[in-house]
Amino acid sequence: MTTSPAPTIRPTSPADEARWKELFRAYREFYRLEPSEKIVSRVWGWIIDPYHEVNSLVAEADGSLVGIADYRRFSRPSTGSVGIWLDDLFTDPEARGRGVGRALISRLQMIAAAEGCSVVRWITADDNAQAQVLYDDVAAKTNWLTYDAKPQEP
Repeated sequence: MTTSPAPTIRPTSPADEARWKELFRAYREFYRLEPSEKIVSRVWGWIIDPYHEVNSLVAEADGSLVGIADYRRFSRPSTGSVGIWLDDLFTDPEARGRGVGRALISRLQMIAAAEGCSVVRWITADDNAQAQVLYDDVAAKTNWLTYDAKPQEP
């Protein structure tokens, strides 16, 4: 049995637009989000805007982009520190099981360490069992629950 080489992780560049958009669309479909080219284009615009808080990494293997990780820094008043929030992590289904997600998370941990951040944090759907196998191996599950409240007019 031959093993694939580890993916190369690097910052997303403007040349990655078409493939990043494919992977981001697939990520949104995986989470059963309504298709929206407006959202895909908006998020891509955030990524390529050097002044926007959203950043992105891509995983490259065999000359193709096989994964994305979109992230941003966030202030943690309770600890007086800054963390990295991993918003979107997605691996092309054809590349799963080859260490892509692990490599992307590892790079974020390295970025966090280099910047003196206190944590790399993310959420996932409670039915995303395949991803949770990886997450349980590389991070500690918290006891925090997530709530979403809709904006309300005064």
